Amino acid sequence: MKSLGEEIKDWVVSIVVAVVLAFFIRYFIVELYLVDGPSMRPTLQSAERLVVNKFIYRFRAPERGEILVFKYPRDPSRDFIKRVIAIPGDTIEIKNGNVFVNGKLLNEPYILSKTRGNYPLATVPEGHIFVMGDNRNNSEDSRFADVGFVSYEMIKGKAMLVFWPFSQFKALP
Repeated sequence: MKSLGEEIKDWVVSIVVAVVLAFFIRYFIVELYLVDGPSMRPTLQSAERLVVNKFIYRFRAPERGEILVFKYPRDPSRDFIKRVIAIPGDTIEIKNGNVFVNGKLLNEPYILSKTRGNYPLATVPEGHIFVMGDNRNNSEDSRFADVGFVSYEMIKGKAMLVFWPFSQFKALP
């Protein structure tokens, strides 16, 4: 039979291990995020909660079509969530409401409405991506100077699934 001191020591060790493990998982593997705002409608709704994989981009670069979380370049204390439209070396252009990547019209069944405005032909620099919200006409994204091309260093992780509200549970592309 253990003494009271040994039981307390076991509890303290268990709690410390749990806290260290939770910190490790949150800092290096996954993090939970709250969607705030309408920029990713209809794919994501404000107040939905997501699981973001912080580990994946340590082994590979972001791919077109993925939804990811990144630090807002103008204020890195804020996070944005957007869809990857173009990757390093791609050309991007928006004309007459159509988005072209490498000269080809992008098929975007996920957008809320046709994109207003134009964006001049540009090439995504190495180590950067071009991102846009699915609610194109209500999204602050790479088309705007305060976001621009997003550096890989600003990327926090890939949005993997919506887990709350449970009725909206779904995996993301």
